[in-house]
Amino acid sequence: MGKNILINNVQIFDGENEKTITGNVLIENNLVKAVSSSPINADSFPDITVIDGKGKFLMPGLIDAHWHSYMSCNTMMDLLTADAAYPQFKAAKEAGRTLLRGFTSIRDAGGPVFGLKRAIDEKIFTGPRIFPSGSLISQTGGHGDFRAVYDIPRPFDCCGLTHTEEIGAAIIADGVDAVTVAARNNLRLGASQIKLMAGGGVASLYDQLEDAQFFEEEIHAAVKAAEDVGTYVMVHVYVPKAIARAINAGVKSIEHGHLIDEPTMQLIADKEIWLSMQPFTLEDNKYPTREQMEKHELVVDGTDHTYKLAKKYGVKLAWGTDLLFNPANTQNQNLGIIKLQKWFSNYEILKMVTHDNAQLLSLSGAKNPYPGLLGVIKEGAFADMILVNGDVLENLELLGKPEENILLIIKDGDIYKNIL
Repeated sequence: MGKNILINNVQIFDGENEKTITGNVLIENNLVKAVSSSPINADSFPDITVIDGKGKFLMPGLIDAHWHSYMSCNTMMDLLTADAAYPQFKAAKEAGRTLLRGFTSIRDAGGPVFGLKRAIDEKIFTGPRIFPSGSLISQTGGHGDFRAVYDIPRPFDCCGLTHTEEIGAAIIADGVDAVTVAARNNLRLGASQIKLMAGGGVASLYDQLEDAQFFEEEIHAAVKAAEDVGTYVMVHVYVPKAIARAINAGVKSIEHGHLIDEPTMQLIADKEIWLSMQPFTLEDNKYPTREQMEKHELVVDGTDHTYKLAKKYGVKLAWGTDLLFNPANTQNQNLGIIKLQKWFSNYEILKMVTHDNAQLLSLSGAKNPYPGLLGVIKEGAFADMILVNGDVLENLELLGKPEENILLIIKDGDIYKNIL
């Protein structure tokens, strides 16, 4: 547990309400004990640390709802050829940087991060709270199939594992039985939600963006396995046919959806499904082949249309980055927040990357590794917050330079940065 902390004289954005208050926040151990515009008497709290916030902007810690703790900081060649320990060391180093960018929680959208999560929770390394998905679950030839062309497809229960399966990055599962086993195994290892590849992708070699992947009964098998333990399925998907199939199978979170059409967006709204989007630009990800870059350009071109439709139908929106296989680009994680200004007000953005993202994470229910209130500053919530050198509701760009403008970072009641 962290020590007791009293932060005085701050402009408080609570994650939900646009109107801020100037006041004080008391943290007891790892929870917010009090939020008040009046002075807080902390004499009864032993070993208390008192911080003068100097009128700066206090807000909940940032949440990235589609982050790859392992794949963002490693290249594809690292994943396929490096000794298994090497990319894990890189992921641990990157986790510390992620926290210092102000991200106190992330939903990991696929990869071998169970050990990393445990090491962070036990304070062996520093990093954000991790909601892990475990291995990406892909069909043969799907978005998570990283095998070489000379590898022979095999039934799920024979012939040994591929390298990506051995390291826990992605697993190939064809058929209801195989998908059931893959989902249950991820849950056995500690997944807070299940991630399926339900459509074509940019980085993958064997598919097209317009592909629908997994039969509805296969997706439903994963949904049933998740629901049986109180959680849900998220799916990578871009196109209407595959989105509708996933929703019909019971999926609760659509990841991407950049090539959606209007009827399918209305379906998302009617069914109250979450749409976890990324404001992709050409600079976000670079790929080695012309075919991959052409797919990336199609996704980027669809971003504006998708956000406009989501706003029109009042869809429940989450935000994430989905940076992949480009270690130099992880430092730009915060810039994905700034890009949202094309479609949303600063208040809408701050609420999305704190309170709203936390609502999506809470869908993990009984499998939630951190049961409690995230994404808000209110009594009883986890003490996850950052202090910014300026009014972020007026100047969102402040978050784009976290090393300069984020003055204080507290996660779970512990201070990880203080340059006041």
